[in-house]
Amino acid sequence: MAQIQVGDTLPSVSLKYCPYDPELKDACGIPQTLKTDSFKGKKVVIFGVPGAFTPTCNNSHLPEYHQKYQDLVNKGVDQVVCISTADAFVMDAWGKWTNVGDKVIMAADGNGDFVKATGLVQDLTKAGMGAIRSKRFAMVVEDMKVIYIGVETQPGVSVSGAGAVLAKI
Repeated sequence: MAQIQVGDTLPSVSLKYCPYDPELKDACGIPQTLKTDSFKGKKVVIFGVPGAFTPTCNNSHLPEYHQKYQDLVNKGVDQVVCISTADAFVMDAWGKWTNVGDKVIMAADGNGDFVKATGLVQDLTKAGMGAIRSKRFAMVVEDMKVIYIGVETQPGVSVSGAGAVLAKI
């Protein structure tokens, strides 16, 4: 699969997430399905990370989206979704650990369906992380059409960061 590009339609894929529940501080909720089709009629920022709790993802990428959430909303963004090829429980625990609350939907692409369908998959077997991992990316989708895509080609966060997204929308 070729990598998704500006102007492409977002593929129809089901992800899993545990809805934010402030009552569940020490446990995860029951995973629910988040279908990308639900983004129809919305402006959604989707950013992907190779792994929950990993240094760059945990210390730079996710925190920037949490910190700039209101700036994104002010630019018309309806939802911010973080995707990793972990399971919904790991993503929920990571969201709790980083205190993103209900600002960022912590979505699991456990089987890699989203990253494979968008061509945003990478093999991190050599790093001990498995053959199906997300590339570090950000995209803005408006009514199911990609209007921005930034995929990192080097370590760190630049074109996939919240600041880069804000500059493009």
